[in-house]
Amino acid sequence: MSDLHPIRRALLSVSDKTGLLDLAKALAGMGVELLSTGGSAAMLREAGLTVRDVADVTGFPEMMDGRVKTLHPAVHGGLLALRDNPEHLAAMEAHGIGPIDLLVVNLYPFEATVAKGADYDTCIENIDIGGPAMIRAAAKNHGFVNVVVDVEDYGPLLDEMAAHEGATTRAFRQRLAQVAYARTAAYDAAVSTWMAAAIDVRTPKRRAFAGTLAQTLRYGENPHQAAAFYTDGSARPGVATARQLQGKELSYNNINDTDAAFELVAEFDRETPACAIIKHANPCGVASAPTLAEAYARAYDCDRTSAFGGIVALNRTLDAETAAAICEIFTEVVIAPDAAPEAVELFAKKKNLRLLLTDSLPDPSAPMLTFRQVAGGFLVQDKDNGRLTRADLKVVTRKAPTEAQMDDLLFAWKVAKHVKSNAIVYVKDGATVGVGAGQMSRVDSSRIAARKSQDMAEALGLAQPPAVGSVVASDAFFPFPDGLLAAAEAGATAVIQPGGSMRDDAVIEAADEAGLAMVFTGMRHFRH
Repeated sequence: MSDLHPIRRALLSVSDKTGLLDLAKALAGMGVELLSTGGSAAMLREAGLTVRDVADVTGFPEMMDGRVKTLHPAVHGGLLALRDNPEHLAAMEAHGIGPIDLLVVNLYPFEATVAKGADYDTCIENIDIGGPAMIRAAAKNHGFVNVVVDVEDYGPLLDEMAAHEGATTRAFRQRLAQVAYARTAAYDAAVSTWMAAAIDVRTPKRRAFAGTLAQTLRYGENPHQAAAFYTDGSARPGVATARQLQGKELSYNNINDTDAAFELVAEFDRETPACAIIKHANPCGVASAPTLAEAYARAYDCDRTSAFGGIVALNRTLDAETAAAICEIFTEVVIAPDAAPEAVELFAKKKNLRLLLTDSLPDPSAPMLTFRQVAGGFLVQDKDNGRLTRADLKVVTRKAPTEAQMDDLLFAWKVAKHVKSNAIVYVKDGATVGVGAGQMSRVDSSRIAARKSQDMAEALGLAQPPAVGSVVASDAFFPFPDGLLAAAEAGATAVIQPGGSMRDDAVIEAADEAGLAMVFTGMRHFRH
């Protein structure tokens, strides 16, 4: 079998007609016969190109509102026939089937239809049948047939043909086939995922995920790991949808940490400026304040050491005053809904600083799935969208929190949701003053958070650690009083925790003896 095969006959049938006319003109200029369907054929004919309708090839008109037009032996025989198999060639001759050397198809816009919120029947009508069938047939027969499913491959196809006098190499056709199979797999994944949600199947028998390559990364978490970034086509604002105004290419760790930072800052009321600083996927400082600059300053003061080389997320338009403050230390990434021209100008002096703008914030209550690979499979769950109001909190101690403490308790709870478990978060006046993350023991997390508060006092020249008089949040219940007492020793005066331990009574008693106010949430926020 020769490696090179010429393209003499092409079938063009696309939903997205971007670039179609230029491609068709180029193919016609190389002497390629053009077959097409419906709107694609009409567009090419109006441009003066000679096009043969698929209906003429099959001998059947398009019918059933276009549902049946290419599902015919005259089409699939032309795609699937092995050109070096005498029996196949004899069958083609006997039944008047002409070979199709190039298939250019992109599918009905199912994903876009779902994204627009279309009703069930409309979504069903936008499931392509003939397109995937032809794509899979052409891809299977890539020894002879070229299949193009992405507009961005039109140029490489024409370049390949120009380099080989109208022919293509086997290696090129193999690459096209791999892309084609990935496209039909992604399409089927989108359909099955949508249908599972539409008919309320929470745990379908088979689950498929798909993505589109957004960026090949230099490496993964470490230089010896290959990595890439894929987008899932959703419109959720964040690192995947952001515009990068400046700075170096994002790394694997940058993307992971930036996502963590932006999801955290989105928890806070859009009316109040808020800032979150993330290092290694954990918050090292979070604050809200009357101005964005003040929110950044208070977040930075929580842990100045860890903030160096961190990720800054803002819930408001980045202004010049805040930008100037951020520029005072090394920062990897800043992500915000927007930025004032003056802020952009200031950042331009920091060439390596990445600035990402998203236009809006993600909705922390919007449903979505998360998944994680394990050996032999993967875990799938709903995103942790748990949120609380004051009405959800149950006071369990003799002393009840004050209004100010209640505000800080809810603030601390929002932050704890985004801290790796075991998580302990101290908050005072709308800002974190100590964060303990990712420890095997909740007592250790309490002590680390208290130590961070002491470091903060030393850095700011304070008479006492700001944890004194603070509130504290624990992402899960205190199994013993020791973790609670460690927080009390650090100066916490009120506690928010899920409750639910077999030793809740002992923990409540310890809180009463220490003079603490404590509320139960009935909800935990494990984050692994």
